[in-house]
Amino acid sequence: MRAMICQAVGDQAQLLLREVPEPAIAPDQVRIGVAAAGVNFADGLMLAGRYQEKLVAPFAPGLEVAGRVLELGEAVSGLAPGDRVLAVLGGGGFAEQAVAPATDVIPIPDGMSFAVAAGFPVIYGTSHHALTARAHLQAGEVLLVHGAAGGVGLTAVEIGRALGAVVIATAGGAEKLAVAAAHGALHLIDSKSEDIRQRVRDITGGRGADVVYDPVGGAVFESSLRCTAMDGRLLVIGFAGGTVTQIPANILLVKNLTVIGYYWGAYRRSHWAVLRQGLIELIGWQQQGRITPLIVGGFALEQANEALALLRERKAAGKIVLSVDQNL
Repeated sequence: MRAMICQAVGDQAQLLLREVPEPAIAPDQVRIGVAAAGVNFADGLMLAGRYQEKLVAPFAPGLEVAGRVLELGEAVSGLAPGDRVLAVLGGGGFAEQAVAPATDVIPIPDGMSFAVAAGFPVIYGTSHHALTARAHLQAGEVLLVHGAAGGVGLTAVEIGRALGAVVIATAGGAEKLAVAAAHGALHLIDSKSEDIRQRVRDITGGRGADVVYDPVGGAVFESSLRCTAMDGRLLVIGFAGGTVTQIPANILLVKNLTVIGYYWGAYRRSHWAVLRQGLIELIGWQQQGRITPLIVGGFALEQANEALALLRERKAAGKIVLSVDQNL
């Protein structure tokens, strides 16, 4: 089969298209013909050797795929060859075939395209569990979402709206803000030209945001500390801006703030049954039109490097997905 392989990790690492053996299948696993693969910020960090979980080269990145079941391990039941599914992986998704434990494979409805399904688990799973189980976002609360047009930020906008929150979105420029507005943001702040702290205070009558969702970090997070309501909750999702924020504890003390770290991968290992049920619920929301994934397509498997560069440079609005096999 063909796969995009990282031969050696490092800041200049590039993926190379290679012919590699099909992965072996264990009794509890499912072999999937990959129609589409999601591209995540974590994939680029893996290539650079800066991800929380290190893969040993050579390897193919890729944490989520969608396609059709090709083969079942002898201990697997409840699935059949030809079934349309998505799967969550520890890596290996940038390939024509992927193997995953049956518990990590979820059937998808006919009304859900492979492109949407491939870009679904990580970003929607992150925002749903972070906002509900960790931040306990309530209807009527104010949710401030940074990087709101990016893959994970846009899902926070949608899920926040679906949960009944008042969503304030920040993004760089009018085009990205228009995307956030189309997906449920009620108030918009241009992070390139506006003072986030002052705008949030103006929008909320000086009260501030109840929950902040931050996949950006750096100066954006520092602004959030100063525009969060008393007893506010700040979700640290990632550092797409490149700077890991140092948090002054005195501000937390004075405003009774709670800073919540959120890494979906850790919950995937320890609370997968909960995350899986959340994904099944979210697939239902997608079928009902409560959430509308925005997919950035047009990238073939061999264009994975270009897709990762677009994500790294934060030029895309929505979720980037590789098209692997359009004949499935």
